[in-house]
Amino acid sequence: MTASQDSRFKPFKKMTPEDYAAIGFKSGLEIHQQLLTERKLFCRCPAGLYTEEVDAEILRHMRPTLSELGEYDGTALMEFKTKKEIVYLLKNESVCTYEMDDAPPFEIDPKAVEIAAEIALLLNLNMVSELHIARKQYLDGSIPTGFQRTTIIGVDGSIPFKGRSIGIRQLGLEEDSCREVSDVGHRITFKTDRLGMPLIETVTEPDMRTPQEVAEVAEVLRRLVRATGKVRTGAGAGREDVNVSITGGTRIEIKGVPSIRRIPRLVYNEAMRQYNLLRIKEELNSRGITSETFQCEKAVITNLLDKTTYLPIVHSLERGGVVGAVLLKGYQGILAHPTQEHTYFSQEISDRIKVIACIMDQPNILHSDSTEPGISRGQWNRIRQRLNAGNDDTIVLVWGDLQDVNTAMEEIAIRAREATEGVPPETRQAFRDGTNGFERILPGPDRMYPDTDSPPLALKDEVIERLRRNLPEMPWDRQARLRGLGIDERTACLLAHSPHCVLFDNVLKASACEVRLLANALVRDLRCFKRLGLPLERLDESTMTRIFSAVANGMFQKDALWHVLTAVVKGEVRPLDEILAAFSPNGGEKVELDILIKEAADLQFRLINSAKSSRRNYLMGYIMKKLRGRVAAQTVAARLEEVLQGDGE
Repeated sequence: MTASQDSRFKPFKKMTPEDYAAIGFKSGLEIHQQLLTERKLFCRCPAGLYTEEVDAEILRHMRPTLSELGEYDGTALMEFKTKKEIVYLLKNESVCTYEMDDAPPFEIDPKAVEIAAEIALLLNLNMVSELHIARKQYLDGSIPTGFQRTTIIGVDGSIPFKGRSIGIRQLGLEEDSCREVSDVGHRITFKTDRLGMPLIETVTEPDMRTPQEVAEVAEVLRRLVRATGKVRTGAGAGREDVNVSITGGTRIEIKGVPSIRRIPRLVYNEAMRQYNLLRIKEELNSRGITSETFQCEKAVITNLLDKTTYLPIVHSLERGGVVGAVLLKGYQGILAHPTQEHTYFSQEISDRIKVIACIMDQPNILHSDSTEPGISRGQWNRIRQRLNAGNDDTIVLVWGDLQDVNTAMEEIAIRAREATEGVPPETRQAFRDGTNGFERILPGPDRMYPDTDSPPLALKDEVIERLRRNLPEMPWDRQARLRGLGIDERTACLLAHSPHCVLFDNVLKASACEVRLLANALVRDLRCFKRLGLPLERLDESTMTRIFSAVANGMFQKDALWHVLTAVVKGEVRPLDEILAAFSPNGGEKVELDILIKEAADLQFRLINSAKSSRRNYLMGYIMKKLRGRVAAQTVAARLEEVLQGDGE
């Protein structure tokens, strides 16, 4: 039975909250957000200095280390199996010896601590009295030292959501990792310019009940931190990890989701995947196959396929590769069982081989349950005879370098055995189609240990109280206040979660301008200028107050506001008074409007085949562009309508 056929697991758009409750769906978030500081967290290198230039390269290999209890972390052991060569691309201005583990850390950046503490207070967290730095082991190469320095700022908080509370487990402050450039075979390449930048990690409780709620809570948290104006924005500045589980499953972490709008589909597919993995477990157990009774056979069978015409294997053999075969006793049909949308259990095995054995060409496996074209029936029969396979057994083929094939055969057996137990704890990567794939074994507590290079740091009560007294208004309170001023819901929401809200309050108080005009300018126009890369600092509080006081006092038409703001933000050399004067009515607008109306009357005959509404919109835009807002739009519209009506329209 497929997930879509099951009465409790409908297609994505048909799933209801009751359907998710029936499978015991739970989800939480781990949101990473870069802080807007001048320097990195544990050194004095500049933060945010991205570059494509490279001054040097470093090659490293990672090895796991024992925890405080003498244990190896499972994730570290898995990464060690990959035998990766790790290349770091360095730029002198953005990296130093600390980040290469050749110098001790500086004291943690106090500015980053203050920003993190302010955000922790906004999340109603209980603040710690001392910061204790720990090392979190990473052997995937993303951090050259093999570990990330991290600390906890606050615990046990909450935010309001749909009449209930979403628990915030903790907020941590840590170093960001490197930027991955490429990952091919046994070599992975990183750039170090992002490395060490201050990063907060907000961890929620698994309180979200549907995939849509996960995205909604992520948006609330994103807007809350951005409303402080003290975090970085743009690609890569904020990243979400999503934790998902269902009854009978386990916590699965979908790592590095780059966009909130992709969360619902990813979460839905993970819930479907866990549900189907539990169905696979039930089927295997009903066949008498458990972790204890699991049987498999492994063999290199290259000589049986030296005449094959199956191109993936042909190309591998031409490069000197070998072919391995794994017999899975009693697994007939299991690899063809669906897991996610358009995905089958065989992909679980293929992903493991790609990540751990580094056999990256696709396809990298072929199995006897597949309906896709592959090797001939005669070749399958010879392989079955070699391995003494029965009708209830499945054979998986893998090809490549001998060492990689041996690693792959071990991983095929491991993943097949795990299927007898249900859902293995994993960190998985998000794909664009809404499905996810294996990234690594889910880390355990053995990856964390104290950092002996960093002494404890007191989080002083007077600092916390100062931050508490100066906390910004909560975004949800701001939004309600703005709605009370007559601002529409969408604009109020965007402005309430924007760092421009303080600017709104100050300019409104000083200029007594029209509320909605100011709100729309801050939400619409300033966002547009930012997307164009124009410097918003030219529109500071003093300048904005003068501009909106001028429009409130009738010095220029509000239709000219966009043109005035554009002139200022583009850095025209004229003083602001001259810019404002250029858009002030001087008596000549009536003559200019009459000339433009006449031009519009002539122009409309060229548009005779266009619809009336299209002609009106085109001519209105033509005239307003020429006038640059110096005549009210309603005045222009009325005169234009006279022309259109006069011609029998």
